[in-house]
Amino acid sequence: MAGLIRGVGFALMFTLLTACGINDIPTNDEAVNAAWGQVENQYQRRADLVPNLVNTVKGFATQERETLTAVVEARAKVSQMNISSDIINDPSALAAFEKNQSALSSALSRLMVVVERYPDLKSNQNFLRLQAQLEGTENRISVARRDFILSVQVYNTEIRTFPGRLWHSFMYSDLPIRETFEAREGSEDAPVVEF
Repeated sequence: MAGLIRGVGFALMFTLLTACGINDIPTNDEAVNAAWGQVENQYQRRADLVPNLVNTVKGFATQERETLTAVVEARAKVSQMNISSDIINDPSALAAFEKNQSALSSALSRLMVVVERYPDLKSNQNFLRLQAQLEGTENRISVARRDFILSVQVYNTEIRTFPGRLWHSFMYSDLPIRETFEAREGSEDAPVVEF
């Protein structure tokens, strides 16, 4: 009889522990890491497309050196960043990363304005294909960033609310509150396009 009581007690304790959310914090932490990996993946895809786009535009718009140089320099800054998996735990490193990505986005926007001046370029199939890929990548970046923001929200909510707060303080105190993306300054203003 004592063995049966122990067995039932163990089964009851096991059920309570597995149903109480003890694994939610590490699960949500891994979801944040996976979502961040997808953000980096999309930024890398964009950085890989930039040289092809610049070379295509160069053939048509040789007098637009300043804009092309700005795009190349912005891509170089993005590529030279030393990105570790801990970047999402360091708000200042995340801010620097996002600043460089924003500079590349801005340079690419200026490049697209330049393209409007060259009708022959807009009809070039290579350029159209690259432009479509870049536009698709920008959309993928937006989706990946949204998914990252949602993952951070779920994770931070879990470690700030009951019972996750208890589990965090007892078992996962080494896992910090995560920072998320913030809109860059001036992003609420529509871009000015001048010809």
